[in-house]
Amino acid sequence: MSFKEIYDVPKNHQLTIHLPQRFPSKQKVVVTVEEVPLSKKQKLKLMKKAASDPLYIQDMKEVNSDFDSINNESL
Repeated sequence: MSFKEIYDVPKNHQLTIHLPQRFPSKQKVVVTVEEVPLSKKQKLKLMKKAASDPLYIQDMKEVNSDFDSINNESL
C-alpha cells in the first residue's frame, strides 16, 4: 500500500505523519523525505534576487575574469 502527502516544513523542522486508517497496524513502513522541486515561478524569483546579490555579482566577475584570456585568443 502506498500513501503520498506533501507537507510544509514548519519552523521547528518536525513533522507528524498521520497514516490513513486503511494501513494495517503492526506493519513496517518506509518513510522517504524529499524536497519538492521549486516551481518555475519560484526559480525565476530567486534568479532575479541573485542578480542584485553582491556576492553573486563578485563571483560572476571572477568567472568572467578567468575566461578573459581565453576569449581573446584567436582560433
